[in-house]
Amino acid sequence: MRVIEGILAESKDYYLDAKKKIQEKLACLPKGSIKERNIHGLKYYYLQERQGKKMVQKYLGKNEPADLMEQISKRKLFNSELKKVNEALRILKKSKSRKHGQNS
Repeated sequence: MRVIEGILAESKDYYLDAKKKIQEKLACLPKGSIKERNIHGLKYYYLQERQGKKMVQKYLGKNEPADLMEQISKRKLFNSELKKVNEALRILKKSKSRKHGQNS
């Protein structure tokens, strides 16, 4: 039983470390999404994000913001990874509570 407890503890440490690293990376990436507007046949780009209850748009210019689009794409990937890590931590917590419930 101690072997399993050790494995669970190592897994928890691994996922907590992974969560911390992902959150650090997310902090450096921009939030929101790129919105393209077509006005009188010309394309204009805006960064759209939520600030509190309001949706705010910041004008980016006429040129497609490729770098910003790539960063936002990375942010989406990291958010998806974070969801998986949080799910793994939830499962580990659940398995630990089951184990304690069986010993009682």
